[in-house]
Amino acid sequence: MEILLWLLIGAGVTLAAVWARARYLSFVAQTPDDYVQGGEPLDLRRHLNGPMICEGVIYGPTGRVASRFVADFQIDWIGNRGTMREAFTYDSGERQDRQWNLVLGNDGAVRATAEDVVGEAQGTQAGSAVLLRYKYKLPEKSGGHVLNTVDWMYLTPNGTIVNRSQFYKFGFKVAELVATMRPATETAQQEIAA
Repeated sequence: MEILLWLLIGAGVTLAAVWARARYLSFVAQTPDDYVQGGEPLDLRRHLNGPMICEGVIYGPTGRVASRFVADFQIDWIGNRGTMREAFTYDSGERQDRQWNLVLGNDGAVRATAEDVVGEAQGTQAGSAVLLRYKYKLPEKSGGHVLNTVDWMYLTPNGTIVNRSQFYKFGFKVAELVATMRPATETAQQEIAA
């Protein structure tokens, strides 16, 4: 009986440690308040505007690279409303076009819609970072699953935006995306085309 009690206590302590790590020490534990101070503020209308180049990788559930991509973005703003058109090319040769419709609130709130987002993405712009949370629907050929997404963008000192997103199903991380977004210049476009 005493052994069973110790096993239950050990299991309880382990579960509490796993929960505490996820709640306080992980990627999803970040809050916009963590970025209010420090660095130039990320203003989406200024830093995510015009033609941009995006380069990134997608990691699968085992942490290994599942796909690599490059993309051309065209972002246009009228006041606090923006349209971000994305044209992706994956390492498989597959191409994907996507469009985000963005609305910025005067209080730092960010709302966004896209064809593969269930409902509306909601987030916050604070300091040098932006957080979005949304439900992403995979294409039917990839199973059509709906994944809970935590999507962060961080402004670097040279104006490049680093994007890190994690995708969850039933509370388990099933994919992660890491990408950079920077203004497209003729030189940068020639480098990608070569």
